[in-house]
Amino acid sequence: MPSESTLQLATRHLDQVRQEIAKIIVGQQDVVDGVLICLLAGGHVLLEGVPGLGKTTLLRTLGKVLHLKYSRIQFTPDLMPADIVGSMIMEADERGAKGLRFQPGPIFANLVLADEINRATPKTQSALLEAMQERTVTSGNTTHELEAPFLVMATQNPIEMEGTYPLPEAQLDRFLMKILVLYPSRQDLNRIVERTIHRDETSLEQVVDRDAIMQLKAACRDVLVAGHVQDFAIDLVMATQPGTPYAHDLATRYIRYGSSPRGAQALVECGRVLALMQGRLNLSCDDIRQIAPAVLRHRIILNFDAHADGQTPETILTRIIDSVTTAAAAVK
Repeated sequence: MPSESTLQLATRHLDQVRQEIAKIIVGQQDVVDGVLICLLAGGHVLLEGVPGLGKTTLLRTLGKVLHLKYSRIQFTPDLMPADIVGSMIMEADERGAKGLRFQPGPIFANLVLADEINRATPKTQSALLEAMQERTVTSGNTTHELEAPFLVMATQNPIEMEGTYPLPEAQLDRFLMKILVLYPSRQDLNRIVERTIHRDETSLEQVVDRDAIMQLKAACRDVLVAGHVQDFAIDLVMATQPGTPYAHDLATRYIRYGSSPRGAQALVECGRVLALMQGRLNLSCDDIRQIAPAVLRHRIILNFDAHADGQTPETILTRIIDSVTTAAAAVK
């Protein structure tokens, strides 16, 4: 278990990172915290929102603040898997002898922005998601490790927009969180326009380095998880699974497929990071409840009745979370 000094240091570092990002990103604090949580939990994040809301700027800013290698991949219908992972190229040495050498692609970075991932074909999407899952890239008979920390932040336009290839459910499940990027408030929009008018050049400071990030990740894994908190996370996931004794009434009526076991794992891992960010060494049910929508919204598949009745993952999850919370409080 980390000491109090380790906790204070970790909390201070995380606060400094958030303050530096706030110099560039106006508002969107939930989005910023979600990306940091995924980075420290060792997962990947999917952001959904219309263009122009600062998704690309966020990851570029994070790379500068954390002094990590950053790369950006613009997904288009003609993008090929080799454009992401790299390919073998022919080269000649000073003697004229020719040989094959692996040329790494943009996936070989600590922070990878997969911009508008749903504009690429499923074959190209799969190449990226395989690297995300295995943390390796295989070319020929050689396997290349991806350096830790490794975070893919994929952005996608709303599915209803033209020229998109929706991610299959099995691939969506590989993202630790799905965060909805909403329009800024009037106050935030006013600040954005003011910065545009004045065009002040903002300088960013490097707050932590790669070694410090790895220490933060280790500290997050040491956050204690009590039995009743673990049960609460499991109850949430089981409540989304229709056809089981633990299913919520809304799940039975509106959900076709509930969350996979990855959902329960993600609730605990993300909750641990959130607890550390808030200066605590133990995971609470409040932490689980706070991150549950982002962790579960892309892991439940609605049926036709849900669409016909105007239900969304948000409306269903809100009621399921409230119901499980009430039941857990009654047990206490």
